[in-house]
Amino acid sequence: MTLPLNAPDPLATLRSYSAIAPWGLRDLASLAGGVLETSGVIPLSAAAKTRPTERTIRFYVARGLVSPPDGRGTAAMYGYKHLLQVLAIKLRQMEGATLEVLTREFAEQPGDQLERRVASVLGPRLPPPGDVAQGGSSPARGRFARALTPTPRTPLPTGLHRRIVVAPGVELLVDATHPVFDSSGGEAALIAAIRAALAR
Repeated sequence: MTLPLNAPDPLATLRSYSAIAPWGLRDLASLAGGVLETSGVIPLSAAAKTRPTERTIRFYVARGLVSPPDGRGTAAMYGYKHLLQVLAIKLRQMEGATLEVLTREFAEQPGDQLERRVASVLGPRLPPPGDVAQGGSSPARGRFARALTPTPRTPLPTGLHRRIVVAPGVELLVDATHPVFDSSGGEAALIAAIRAALAR
Protein backbone atom coordinates (compact mmCIF):
# COMPACT_ATOMS: atom_id res chain seq x y z
CA MET A 1 0.00 0.00 0.00
CA THR A 2 1.47 3.34 -1.05
CA LEU A 3 0.60 6.25 1.22
CA PRO A 4 0.50 9.90 0.20
CA LEU A 5 3.54 11.90 1.32
CA ASN A 6 1.63 13.59 4.14
CA ALA A 7 -0.25 10.48 5.31
CA PRO A 8 0.55 9.24 8.81
CA ASP A 9 2.60 6.07 9.06
CA PRO A 10 0.22 3.44 10.52
CA LEU A 11 3.06 1.48 12.10
CA ALA A 12 4.43 4.56 13.87
CA THR A 13 0.92 5.49 15.00
CA LEU A 14 0.33 1.98 16.33
CA ARG A 15 3.64 1.98 18.21
CA SER A 16 2.71 5.26 19.91
CA TYR A 17 0.24 3.25 22.02
CA SER A 18 3.14 1.59 23.82
CA ALA A 19 3.83 4.96 25.49
CA ILE A 20 0.52 4.82 27.38
CA ALA A 21 0.82 1.16 28.43
CA PRO A 22 0.29 -0.75 30.67
CA TRP A 23 -3.43 -0.99 31.25
CA GLY A 24 -5.83 -2.77 33.52
CA LEU A 25 -8.27 -5.15 31.88
CA ARG A 26 -11.09 -2.61 31.75
CA ASP A 27 -8.90 0.00 30.07
CA LEU A 28 -7.50 -2.52 27.57
CA ALA A 29 -11.04 -3.47 26.53
CA SER A 30 -12.01 0.20 26.21
CA LEU A 31 -8.91 1.06 24.20
CA ALA A 32 -9.17 -1.86 21.77
CA GLY A 33 -12.85 -1.14 21.13
CA GLY A 34 -12.15 2.57 20.71
CA VAL A 35 -9.34 1.99 18.21
CA LEU A 36 -11.56 -0.24 16.06
CA GLU A 37 -14.51 2.14 16.29
CA THR A 38 -12.51 5.29 15.54
CA SER A 39 -10.75 3.54 12.64
CA GLY A 40 -14.13 3.02 11.01
CA VAL A 41 -13.77 -0.75 10.90
CA ILE A 42 -17.25 -2.17 10.26
CA PRO A 43 -17.14 -5.97 10.41
CA LEU A 44 -19.94 -8.05 8.97
CA SER A 45 -19.85 -11.05 11.28
CA ALA A 46 -21.54 -10.86 14.67
CA ALA A 47 -18.45 -12.22 16.44
CA ALA A 48 -16.23 -9.49 15.02
CA LYS A 49 -18.85 -6.78 15.45
CA THR A 50 -18.97 -7.18 19.22
CA ARG A 51 -16.79 -4.64 21.02
CA PRO A 52 -14.10 -6.39 23.14
CA THR A 53 -15.14 -6.70 26.79
CA GLU A 54 -13.26 -7.70 29.92
CA ARG A 55 -14.97 -11.10 29.79
CA THR A 56 -14.03 -11.56 26.12
CA ILE A 57 -10.37 -10.80 26.80
CA ARG A 58 -10.31 -13.22 29.75
CA PHE A 59 -11.72 -15.86 27.38
CA TYR A 60 -8.97 -15.07 24.83
CA VAL A 61 -6.34 -15.49 27.57
CA ALA A 62 -7.86 -18.85 28.61
CA ARG A 63 -7.78 -20.00 24.95
CA GLY A 64 -4.14 -18.96 24.57
CA LEU A 65 -4.95 -16.30 21.96
CA VAL A 66 -3.84 -13.48 24.26
CA SER A 67 -0.77 -13.80 26.49
CA PRO A 68 -1.38 -13.94 30.25
CA PRO A 69 -1.15 -10.53 31.94
CA ASP A 70 1.55 -9.45 34.35
CA GLY A 71 0.16 -9.99 37.84
CA ARG A 72 -3.11 -11.57 38.94
CA GLY A 73 -6.61 -10.49 39.87
CA THR A 74 -7.24 -6.77 40.10
CA ALA A 75 -3.47 -6.14 39.92
CA ALA A 76 -3.20 -7.77 36.46
CA MET A 77 -1.66 -5.44 33.89
CA TYR A 78 -1.73 -5.66 30.11
CA GLY A 79 0.81 -4.14 27.75
CA TYR A 80 1.23 -3.18 24.12
CA LYS A 81 1.58 -6.83 23.03
CA HIS A 82 -1.83 -7.61 24.54
CA LEU A 83 -3.40 -4.70 22.66
CA LEU A 84 -1.94 -6.01 19.39
CA GLN A 85 -3.30 -9.49 20.10
CA VAL A 86 -6.83 -8.25 20.84
CA LEU A 87 -6.87 -6.02 17.74
CA ALA A 88 -5.51 -8.84 15.58
CA ILE A 89 -8.22 -11.23 16.81
CA LYS A 90 -11.02 -8.78 16.02
CA LEU A 91 -9.56 -7.92 12.61
CA ARG A 92 -9.14 -11.58 11.64
CA GLN A 93 -12.66 -12.35 12.83
CA MET A 94 -13.77 -9.55 10.53
CA GLU A 95 -12.16 -11.50 7.70
CA GLY A 96 -14.06 -14.64 8.73
CA ALA A 97 -11.37 -16.49 10.71
CA THR A 98 -12.57 -18.81 13.49
CA LEU A 99 -10.94 -19.06 16.92
CA GLU A 100 -9.46 -22.44 15.92
CA VAL A 101 -7.78 -20.86 12.88
CA LEU A 102 -6.54 -17.95 14.99
CA THR A 103 -5.04 -20.31 17.58
CA ARG A 104 -2.95 -21.96 14.85
CA GLU A 105 -1.97 -18.65 13.22
CA PHE A 106 -0.92 -16.93 16.43
CA ALA A 107 1.21 -19.90 17.48
CA GLU A 108 3.25 -19.48 14.28
CA GLN A 109 3.31 -15.67 14.02
CA PRO A 110 6.09 -13.61 15.65
CA GLY A 111 5.15 -10.38 17.43
CA ASP A 112 6.63 -8.07 14.80
CA GLN A 113 4.53 -9.72 12.07
CA LEU A 114 1.43 -9.32 14.21
CA GLU A 115 2.22 -5.63 14.67
CA ARG A 116 2.75 -5.06 10.96
CA ARG A 117 -0.43 -6.93 10.07
CA VAL A 118 -2.58 -4.84 12.44
CA ALA A 119 -0.99 -1.60 11.16
CA SER A 120 -1.49 -2.70 7.55
CA VAL A 121 -5.17 -3.62 7.97
CA LEU A 122 -6.08 -0.43 9.85
CA GLY A 123 -3.87 1.69 7.60
CA PRO A 124 -3.98 5.50 7.74
CA ARG A 125 -7.39 5.33 9.45
CA LEU A 126 -5.63 4.19 12.64
CA PRO A 127 -6.07 7.04 15.14
CA PRO A 128 -3.33 8.32 17.44
CA PRO A 129 -4.07 7.76 21.15
CA GLY A 130 -5.53 11.25 21.63
CA ASP A 131 -8.16 10.66 18.93
CA VAL A 132 -9.54 7.34 20.16
CA ALA A 133 -13.30 7.33 20.76
CA GLN A 134 -14.18 6.59 24.36
CA GLY A 135 -17.39 4.97 25.43
CA GLY A 136 -18.96 1.57 25.31
CA SER A 137 -19.55 -0.39 28.49
CA SER A 138 -16.03 0.28 29.78
CA PRO A 139 -15.08 3.96 29.46
CA ALA A 140 -11.46 4.82 30.15
CA ARG A 141 -10.46 6.28 33.49
CA GLY A 142 -7.53 7.78 35.40
CA ARG A 143 -4.14 8.26 33.70
CA PHE A 144 -5.35 6.28 30.72
CA ALA A 145 -8.37 8.54 30.17
CA ARG A 146 -6.10 11.60 30.33
CA ALA A 147 -3.79 10.04 27.73
CA LEU A 148 -6.74 9.62 25.38
CA THR A 149 -7.88 13.22 25.76
CA PRO A 150 -6.46 15.35 22.96
CA THR A 151 -4.53 18.43 24.03
CA PRO A 152 -6.48 21.50 22.90
CA ARG A 153 -4.72 23.32 20.10
CA THR A 154 -4.92 27.06 19.71
CA PRO A 155 -5.86 27.76 16.09
CA LEU A 156 -3.32 29.81 14.22
CA PRO A 157 -4.40 32.99 12.47
CA THR A 158 -4.98 32.20 8.81
CA GLY A 159 -2.16 33.24 6.51
CA LEU A 160 0.41 34.10 9.19
CA HIS A 161 2.06 30.69 9.40
CA ARG A 162 2.83 27.85 7.05
CA ARG A 163 2.60 24.26 8.24
CA ILE A 164 5.30 22.06 6.73
CA VAL A 165 5.06 18.28 7.12
CA VAL A 166 8.62 17.10 7.63
CA ALA A 167 7.96 13.42 8.35
CA PRO A 168 5.07 11.31 9.66
CA GLY A 169 4.15 12.84 13.00
CA VAL A 170 6.53 15.81 12.61
CA GLU A 171 5.19 19.17 11.50
CA LEU A 172 6.92 22.54 11.49
CA LEU A 173 5.16 25.89 11.80
CA VAL A 174 7.06 28.69 10.10
CA ASP A 175 6.22 32.38 9.90
CA ALA A 176 4.82 32.88 6.40
CA THR A 177 7.06 35.93 5.92
CA HIS A 178 10.27 34.05 6.77
CA PRO A 179 13.06 34.58 4.19
CA VAL A 180 13.33 30.82 3.65
CA PHE A 181 10.24 31.02 1.43
CA ASP A 182 11.84 33.69 -0.77
CA SER A 183 14.82 31.58 -1.81
CA SER A 184 14.64 29.01 -4.58
CA GLY A 185 14.23 25.54 -3.04
CA GLY A 186 14.28 27.07 0.43
CA GLU A 187 11.40 25.02 1.82
CA ALA A 188 12.77 21.77 0.38
CA ALA A 189 16.23 22.54 1.81
CA LEU A 190 14.69 23.26 5.22
CA ILE A 191 12.81 19.94 5.17
CA ALA A 192 15.95 18.06 4.12
CA ALA A 193 17.98 19.65 6.93
CA ILE A 194 15.38 18.80 9.56
CA ARG A 195 15.02 15.20 8.32
CA ALA A 196 18.81 14.83 8.51
CA ALA A 197 18.76 16.15 12.08
CA LEU A 198 15.99 13.74 13.04
CA ALA A 199 17.89 10.83 11.50
CA ARG A 200 20.90 11.66 13.67
